[in-house]
Amino acid sequence: MRGSGLSTSLVLAFFVSTTVKAREVSGSPPRHHELRTEHGLHLPIYRQEVPSIRRRGLTGSIGLGDYLDVTYNVLVTVGGVSTPVVLDTGSSDLWVISDACAACPRSVQLYPQATFQSVGLEARLLYGDSQTGTHAFGLIGKDTVNLAGLTLQDQFFAAINDTNTSVEDTGNAGIFGLGFPVNSVIWTALFIDQRNPGVSKRSANDMALNRPVFPDVSKLIGHERTNFKRLPFPNITALRGGLMTNHDSRQASSSFVDAIFQSYARTGPLLSRLVATSDLTSPQFTVTLQRNTVDVGGNVGVLSIGELPRGIKNESITWVPIRRYDSSQGGLPPPPDSPSEEYPITWEIFIDDVYLDGERLPRSTLSPPATTLSALVDTGNSLIRGPADVVQTIRSTLGTRFPCSEPHTLAFQIGGKLFPIDPRDFANQEFSNTVASCSPNLVPTDPPAKGGYLYSWSLGDPFLKSVLSTFHYGNLTYPSHDPPRMGFLSTVPADADDQLKAAVEDAAKNGGNFPATSEAAPTGVPTGVVQTNSDGVPTVEPTNTPKSNAAFRPVIKGRTVWSSFVSAALLVYVSS
Repeated sequence: MRGSGLSTSLVLAFFVSTTVKAREVSGSPPRHHELRTEHGLHLPIYRQEVPSIRRRGLTGSIGLGDYLDVTYNVLVTVGGVSTPVVLDTGSSDLWVISDACAACPRSVQLYPQATFQSVGLEARLLYGDSQTGTHAFGLIGKDTVNLAGLTLQDQFFAAINDTNTSVEDTGNAGIFGLGFPVNSVIWTALFIDQRNPGVSKRSANDMALNRPVFPDVSKLIGHERTNFKRLPFPNITALRGGLMTNHDSRQASSSFVDAIFQSYARTGPLLSRLVATSDLTSPQFTVTLQRNTVDVGGNVGVLSIGELPRGIKNESITWVPIRRYDSSQGGLPPPPDSPSEEYPITWEIFIDDVYLDGERLPRSTLSPPATTLSALVDTGNSLIRGPADVVQTIRSTLGTRFPCSEPHTLAFQIGGKLFPIDPRDFANQEFSNTVASCSPNLVPTDPPAKGGYLYSWSLGDPFLKSVLSTFHYGNLTYPSHDPPRMGFLSTVPADADDQLKAAVEDAAKNGGNFPATSEAAPTGVPTGVVQTNSDGVPTVEPTNTPKSNAAFRPVIKGRTVWSSFVSAALLVYVSS
């Protein structure tokens, strides 16, 4: 049950502002920097106006908001109104609550539906399972959308006019998915309707598009996490408007495949449209997430679009391929002129092994032996999720609870290099008013299944707070020409263990609770630079623990130069 204190805190989080100290930078504009791409735009140095989306070589950057390290968000302007939405690499759709929702709170700016151009399709987004009954209903349509100075006309999204979800409780008015087009519910509905009018107007059982449960914020405040459902595997057969034979799936007609790829530039998700039209300097985006709990500080929260952030060298990043699915595995069919093409579905990377405190963990027996170990990288997941048997091994090793002052490291070997989770992000305070006992930010998830996703781990925000992660779409039509991939750069300091111990000691002296702060998504970009680590990643000095933490409650920090989100996937279907 939500308390009134939470609502008050959210309002304060959205309107109260503070600033982060920054040192001024002198020198040439970014476009003249030896490590910069011409026309680059990056936080936190300079802001460059983008006169037209038709211009080539576009880039953009924007700070992130953070709600208690549970959700990370970004300001998106839809129909002339800027509103915060959850940043979600685990889904592909944009939706916002509209002012047509009479029962919705007005704690955040809602989308003015007067400028909305409906296409006559209704999006029905259902959260949870059949027992919860939470939902978000609205219309599919288009309007002008701006993100980080990048503007797109006629961008399709869902304008929600009826919802009982808790998305607004985290200071957000919707969700912004950054996944691939094939995973987009809105793109799928539009594609089917354009090729077979009326087919998209079907029941939930026909579409069968399940999405994860949005977090129960009232439980999250008490350090209790809800379990997300696995995202649904795309139904490629539905794109053809009927059954597809094995021969059809291997060798689709040229017109059908061409129609798929040509539609990305018109009806695809926002970033996919920019990639499909080659408008970005590079078909990629980069994310760093800040830490607003336990030991406030860490990375500066930033979304950079179109090139690497300033000062980050490509050779310092560990690059790994994205898993691609062939047609026999349920992926998109290859075009006749390139029959060996395989396509990505989500941001799923291969991992070599998983280690706990330096010891390699056994492989799960729940996954088929022939399936290569992989993980979904998901900003919309507030936890680390893994195979049930491996999670049980970890919990048996650590015990049900462990002393918060006892650092533990869960590390993932990716591309031959270990990427540890900062121990400050792995530990979760178990009880209010005492930091004696912690538990791991780790829960089990479903194993891979034939005909579905093949990943067995989901690397959520605890992992993403410990790295700079860059997402490269590559060539959406011919992935073999420019393969989709992800890059990682660890940002965990060498003295992270000592910093956790110091944070526990401070908390014990000041009421027995770790600090937990929230920041609203910024409206603009800062003009200065914060400090950077040895790899050039912007970081924030940890703040002092509040003098008194006698009762666990969010310590609202207000608007800073950056802010953060968490995302959730949805149980969604489309009908009229």
